[in-house]
Amino acid sequence: MNILIAGFQHETNTFAPTRASYPSFIQGEGFPPMARGADVMKLRDVNVPIGGFIQVAQARGHTLLPVIWAGASASAHVTTDAFERIGGEIIDAVKAGGFDAIYLDLHGAMVTEQFDDGEGELLERVRKIVGDTMPVIVSLDLHANVTARMAKHASALVAYRTYPHVDMAATGARAAQILEHVVAEGRPLHCAMRRVPFLIPVNGMCTLVDPARDTYRLLEQLEADDVVSMSFAPGFPASDFPECGPTVWAHAFDKQAAGHAADALLAKLVDEESRWDVPFLSPDDAATEAIRLSRGAAKPVVIADTQDNPGVGGDSNTMGMVRALLRHGAQQAAVGVIWDPEAAAAAHRAGAGARVRLRVGGSASVPGDAPLEGEFEVEHLSDGHFRFDGPMLNGMRGELGPVACLRIEGVRIAVSTIKMQVFDRNLFRVAGIEPEQMKILVNKSSVHFRADFEPIAQAILVAKSPGPMAADPADLAWTRLDLDMRVRPTGPAFRSFRETTVQSGSRRFSNN
Repeated sequence: MNILIAGFQHETNTFAPTRASYPSFIQGEGFPPMARGADVMKLRDVNVPIGGFIQVAQARGHTLLPVIWAGASASAHVTTDAFERIGGEIIDAVKAGGFDAIYLDLHGAMVTEQFDDGEGELLERVRKIVGDTMPVIVSLDLHANVTARMAKHASALVAYRTYPHVDMAATGARAAQILEHVVAEGRPLHCAMRRVPFLIPVNGMCTLVDPARDTYRLLEQLEADDVVSMSFAPGFPASDFPECGPTVWAHAFDKQAAGHAADALLAKLVDEESRWDVPFLSPDDAATEAIRLSRGAAKPVVIADTQDNPGVGGDSNTMGMVRALLRHGAQQAAVGVIWDPEAAAAAHRAGAGARVRLRVGGSASVPGDAPLEGEFEVEHLSDGHFRFDGPMLNGMRGELGPVACLRIEGVRIAVSTIKMQVFDRNLFRVAGIEPEQMKILVNKSSVHFRADFEPIAQAILVAKSPGPMAADPADLAWTRLDLDMRVRPTGPAFRSFRETTVQSGSRRFSNN
């Protein structure tokens, strides 16, 4: 076959402070930088879905027509300019024709300034051009908010099964195999999609532990016999539109088989709803517990500063956990990575070894947060270029812009010019911090960091420090959620939640 391939990834937190502009996709912000044409093929050996698709398709002798691949870190809405420019390149290539099938590497939780369902809009535009019979296969992130529109216009949707996402390329490979299956059969797949009636906290989705781990085990068991593909997307619980939330779906050539598989997985999720709830620590409790556990420990205690995770829409600059560590006298602690281009530039002007008075971090959009003012020692400077050596994006080059390690009392702070989630130990090393030598590490991340940090961690704690991404979705000021969707596991439905918040005054961010 001749197969048109393209990718366009964004996870949208509609409550976040910063939007995704076209330059965000050019840089990548933790994703590979924007690539076009033949340069897309260079992603073949990178752990992203299109890489796995390319490997399988080439091995089977197919001809690939690469268009564009673009991704940006989670944030608020994708600007109309970015959506139309990137999506427009894909649509123009579809209009040009010359292919037998289409593969798209999408996220599934894109909200633009104009469209609640960015992927659904793009897929509908594609389908209007190619007609009803051409195979259009789509891979999705585990955090996709899958819509009826996506399911209608894609021939098949297939989602990741791991969080941290170590199976991105494997998901692309599955998409290639499903495409061949559909073409060989010469008939369409049936899709049975079911909505899970409660939002799941991001921290509860980690597939290294139950309940997510054993849910995906059942999924793999159900994907047998007549079921060609089975997926469960726990969703991205920070996109304020009616179809936000978890979904399960099954593809089969037999409609009844697809329905039975989807119903079986949904029943498990509903029966075990309470298992998906997550306990959180306050910043002070996390700091004191980390100090206690680190005494005499051979490995660092890792704290997830989850509500300021740039991978889910935070700006990676809140200082609540830093202040808590300082309040309790933490020693050999490191925090990363604080996104503060001005502080990084000031440190580079001062030079390594200098002592300089700075205002570091601080988010005006987060109530109660402010820059940390003080005298810092500039311990290390670098240009911010590094390589990912952890399981996610292994072998890819990364860039944080000019980076500095600033030390205040017993706390080292890695400060960057470019925003990026800490899911690889090398984000500390590029700032001159050896993570294994620290007593305490605070990561601006929710779950992805576990892939590279769990092997070196004495313990992992999850802190609910003030930030723009509420770890508990019930803390968000929802306005457009489905009225019957429960705002957290075993929590109230949005219908009653809305009545309560209207009476008591709406909440914007969690400050617990």
